[in-house]
Amino acid sequence: MVKAIRFERFGGPEVLQYCEIDVGAPGPGEARIAHRAIGLNFIDVYHRTGLYPLTLPSGLGGEAAGVVVAVGAGVTHVQPGDRVAYTAPAPPGSYADERVLDARWLVRLPAAISDQAGAAMMLKGLTAWYLLHRSYRVAAGDWILLYAAAGGVGSIAAQWARELGARVIGVVGSAAKRELALAHGCEHVLIDGDDIPGRVRELSGGGVPVVYDSVGRTTFFQSLDCLRPHGVLVSFGNSSGSVEPFGLHELMKRGSLYVTRPTLHDFIRTRSDLEAGTTELFGLVERGRIQIAVQQTYALRDVAQAHRDLEARRTTGSTVFVP
Repeated sequence: MVKAIRFERFGGPEVLQYCEIDVGAPGPGEARIAHRAIGLNFIDVYHRTGLYPLTLPSGLGGEAAGVVVAVGAGVTHVQPGDRVAYTAPAPPGSYADERVLDARWLVRLPAAISDQAGAAMMLKGLTAWYLLHRSYRVAAGDWILLYAAAGGVGSIAAQWARELGARVIGVVGSAAKRELALAHGCEHVLIDGDDIPGRVRELSGGGVPVVYDSVGRTTFFQSLDCLRPHGVLVSFGNSSGSVEPFGLHELMKRGSLYVTRPTLHDFIRTRSDLEAGTTELFGLVERGRIQIAVQQTYALRDVAQAHRDLEARRTTGSTVFVP
């Protein structure tokens, strides 16, 4: 038996239960992992609340780092004793001391990357990778607008975009977070409540080619107003709620704009795509070009407080649980 987080109904942080579960042995194509660090992400809140419905009862979490304990038949790319990290789609279950999962999601963690950094960078780092290289291919000299620039994805994406030669305008919620965003690669940082479209157009000379918006409902039209003609809005999160239906003429009247709503696991469906993303991500981290800022750690039993802090925007950078 191992300790894990489970929940039987959708709701607030109070529905999360710290309990014991039986993990069992890995089957064909699976591996059992002893977690050393577990990532916290806003998608965990969406699962807990039912915005992204799960079959209940359920575990929670899709990002972690640890050590392989055992492998099932047919697993050859990892073996017991390997340090590994992963981000995996449903069923969630990384909020646990140990778990069994499909081994195809596992990648070996380089010796130079710590367990906490590994747990904090898989979902968020690979999200930054597909945002900058797949949803819209950022080129040197591009102005980009990045919301939640002091958060987990934002802090990685800003550094990565700077590495690509882009000029990053960040948006944050407070003056304290502004300093963090500047330290992580943003050239300019705006604060919620500013005239975001006006300032973006002034700084970029008429609008940016791409906006990366993880906020959702409250910023959608504001984001459209920041784009130049033929620009791309990449809406990849819902921290303020889901974007409500809108008329397509809104895109036409703003300059024939494009909108996409991507999700990470459509970009790492194959082993070759997963390895392409992690090879680039790990390389940048190992060379010191991207710093993984683990700003908060919690014991797994304190999961409810961690969720409250995340939703109240009291966190910056990345957050991990330590089993």
